[in-house]
Amino acid sequence: MTELQRRPTLMDVAKAAGVSRALVSIVMRGAPGAAESTRQKVLEAARELGYRADSRARLLRSSRTRLLGLIFSSSQPFHAEIVDAAYAEASARGYEIALSAVAAGRPEARAIETLLDVGAEALIIIAPTLSTEDLALHARRVPVVSLLREDVGGLVDSVSSDDHAGIRIAVEHLASLGHRRITHVDGGTAVSSDQRREAYRAEMLRHGLVPVVVPGGPDEESGMRAGQALQADLPTAVIAFNDRSALGIMESFRAAGISIPADISVLGYDDSHFARLSYVQLSSISQDAPLLAAAAVDRAVDRVEGTLPPGRVVRTPHLVLRKTTGHAGAQKVGQN
Repeated sequence: MTELQRRPTLMDVAKAAGVSRALVSIVMRGAPGAAESTRQKVLEAARELGYRADSRARLLRSSRTRLLGLIFSSSQPFHAEIVDAAYAEASARGYEIALSAVAAGRPEARAIETLLDVGAEALIIIAPTLSTEDLALHARRVPVVSLLREDVGGLVDSVSSDDHAGIRIAVEHLASLGHRRITHVDGGTAVSSDQRREAYRAEMLRHGLVPVVVPGGPDEESGMRAGQALQADLPTAVIAFNDRSALGIMESFRAAGISIPADISVLGYDDSHFARLSYVQLSSISQDAPLLAAAAVDRAVDRVEGTLPPGRVVRTPHLVLRKTTGHAGAQKVGQN
């Protein structure tokens, strides 16, 4: 390794600043004992040298890592929004976040083991797909918080959104606009799909309406297939499993010359950044990603630092109105 490639050390900073290595260590740790003028001189030398503290060495010296492991799906934009919010909350609690993605060829179990190997003191898993038994095995090693999935057994904490409340809000909104033929495109085998599907059926029946479920999935391609299937007998409104599915449905309608919302209303779920794009403007059920992330981080930290038993946090979603839902056409109102 050349001199230019070598990572600057505390001793390098000490020589540049003209102080002892011990004094540099005090400044870098933020500990008391250094005058303000000395502190500024050390920090300036560190900046000029490009010095960065070796976090790995710090972790090896400490019995605490203050590290929260966060497992997410690389294919889900909504997960990315949760990750962004989790960083801020973890920092406020004095913790760091280590990420591990679930991707093609990288299963959830591998993502978890990677974080345990680097010393994560707790795990936050977004929409876990492991069985309750497997989750319990991990929860016997470190606290585990399931985010977006509630049915995770008694050893695992959960932070979730009330899917039934979200679907109730969706059905009530569309019914208030005069829609009677409201179809649900489900999420297939995705986490929360079963809960939203059953909530949709219950809410439609509660309104005296006939529930119609079209098989779908959690991505745009499955939404496009569902949208094409819907065109054989077009309803007046669609509730999609999530925003990605809704985008696929909308694209299939636009390709067929079907106007949104004049011919059909489309309502998404998650209020992801896709829904907020100026050329999309998708009405959606918001799960409040920042609030969910904050609750999950707080739960993980509280479990690490205390003796709290596993618990449940359930948040109520809300409707965000944009431009893809409107009143049912006069010629369609009242159809069954």
